[in-house]
Formats: sequence, C-alpha cells, structure tokens
Amino acid sequence: MEEQKNNAPIIQSSLRHVILRMPECAHKASGIVINGRRIKTLVFTTDLAIIRNCDADAVFAVYPFTPQQAISEAIIKGAYVPVFVGVGGGTTKGLRTVGLAKDAESQGAMGVVLNAPVSDLNLGAVALSVDIPVIITITNNKTDIAKRINAGASILNVAGGANTPELVRNIRANFRDIPIIASGGSTDDSVRETIDAGANAVTITPPSTKELFREMMKKYREE
Repeated sequence: MEEQKNNAPIIQSSLRHVILRMPECAHKASGIVINGRRIKTLVFTTDLAIIRNCDADAVFAVYPFTPQQAISEAIIKGAYVPVFVGVGGGTTKGLRTVGLAKDAESQGAMGVVLNAPVSDLNLGAVALSVDIPVIITITNNKTDIAKRINAGASILNVAGGANTPELVRNIRANFRDIPIIASGGSTDDSVRETIDAGANAVTITPPSTKELFREMMKKYREE
C-alpha cells in the first residue's frame, strides 16, 4: 500500500513530454506552505517558454530592470503555477514599490519580492498595502534580520552567491521558524548543502534557451 502511494501516476502528452526538470534533490526541502500550497522549488526566470515547460512548484520572476506591470501580468497569466513578482527595492523604491506590489496582488501574484537595498520603512509600507507574503532579499551577514521581520517581511530570500549556504546556516541558528527561500546554485551538491543549511525552498536558475537548443540542434544536424 505504501509503495502505491509513493508511485504517483504520470500523465504527459506526446508533444510536451520533454520538460525542464528541477533537481531531484531539491524535493527533499520541507517547502513553504502558502495558502495551502507547498512550494519547494522556484524557477528563477522570466522566460515564458521555460515557465510553461518545467516542473517547478512556482516562478521567481525577478529581473534587473525597473519592474513593469505589463511583464508581471504576462508571466502570471502565462504560468501554470504560482508566481512571485519582483517589485523593486533598489533603483525602484518608495511609493512606486507600493503601487507595484498592489498591482501584482490584483494580477494574481502569490507574493512580492523586494531587493536588499530597500529601507525598513519602505518594506513596512509594502507589507501594509498587500495581503500576500512580502519577501525580502538578504545578500550578506550585515543585514539586521530582526528589523526586516519586524518591518513586515514574512519570507527571507537568501542570495549570497557562493556564501549562500553559510548565510542560511547563520540565519537559521538565530531564527528557527522564519521561512527561507535560497538560491540553490548550479550543482546538486550546492542544492543539497543549501537545504541542509536550513533553506525551506530553493530557487533554480535554468539553462538559457540557447543551451537547451544546443543538443536538439546537434541531433537535427546529424539526422
């Protein structure tokens, strides 16, 4: 009976069976349950073709430009899964981040993401304006985590590059219950290390479309 529970039936179409899969080890994370839905893996991309053809639990739609409602709306409408939307915090700040967060919520975003430079005051204003999780990005150990949480952050997004596992471990030692999303790195070992350090969910950066095409085009040329 137990074996039957663990072996979930798989249904796939003849044309869409080739999808981008998240690392199997990432599913060992505890996940974060938001409004009844458990999130363990988040694909870090704004590419709709990848978003529509991967098995991530959610989309982490943060990009290095001023956030635009047209972009978030297109991603939310096009995705099969929940979307967490970047609403600024660096170059984009103040009342504009509040407006972007409210727009993202009305479009159907599951949560909004603020960049590390955002002030506690600005973070608090965003948290008061929406009824969805506000995620604050942590990039180094100089951040006052307690102040971020008190200002209204409900989830931490740890993005410390190669230092991410260590940063997660340090945060978890002092904040046992705060939900943590962290960048998983580029290998299975780095994903495992990040989860073992205390991350509840991991963001995975997918290969580029060019990289995904490489093997396919090689096969076509050989044929």
